[in-house]
Amino acid sequence: MTIRVLLADDQALLRGTFRLLIDSCEDMEVVGEAADGREAVERARALQPDVVLMDIRMPGADGLVATRAICEDADLAGTRVLVLTMFETEEYVAQALRVGASGFLGKYVTTDALLAGIRTVAAGEALLSPGATQALITRFLTTPAAAESPLTPVERLGDLTPREQEVTVLAAHGRSNDEIAEELVLSVLTVRTHIQRALTKLGARDRAQLVVIAYQSGLVRPDSSGL
Repeated sequence: MTIRVLLADDQALLRGTFRLLIDSCEDMEVVGEAADGREAVERARALQPDVVLMDIRMPGADGLVATRAICEDADLAGTRVLVLTMFETEEYVAQALRVGASGFLGKYVTTDALLAGIRTVAAGEALLSPGATQALITRFLTTPAAAESPLTPVERLGDLTPREQEVTVLAAHGRSNDEIAEELVLSVLTVRTHIQRALTKLGARDRAQLVVIAYQSGLVRPDSSGL
């Protein structure tokens, strides 16, 4: 299957560069471009891309506003947002995840890392390293302000089986599916199944939101094992 990508950046030169790079890959194509957040939302609704490569700082509605609008649109449930920005601060990462982004990269990222990131997000995985996840959660997602508006009721954690909770905890610590499988002596396919069931039960869009929910609900805490 071809991954359909929408580019949202106010710099035409960068959009052109990204288009050439992405279109050179056999498994992905650029289906549209947007120069600001408002246009990004409109183009996403019209084109139904698999991934939106989203800049944060754009005129008018910025990338965070656009990301929230896209992620809250039921008609765009199959669209993932990968934030790509020069301003790779922990605060921006936290804000991007809170509004529904599936990943976050700096614009200094290598070509291979960018293409791999698009594929990762398109597959429903979160694009966050263990170190970035830990620093981000510890500093921002466990603050009182974040806890006031959790993504899911704490009661719904009871819907998870013990194994699903165990896998969710490890995912929240930044473990990959391969690492979780090795630690729990399971197949990678079984781990993916547990992750998918947890996503469904908790109403999470993707793995990134599952991580946020795990911390906001108290299932995982910054001082718990693995951090």
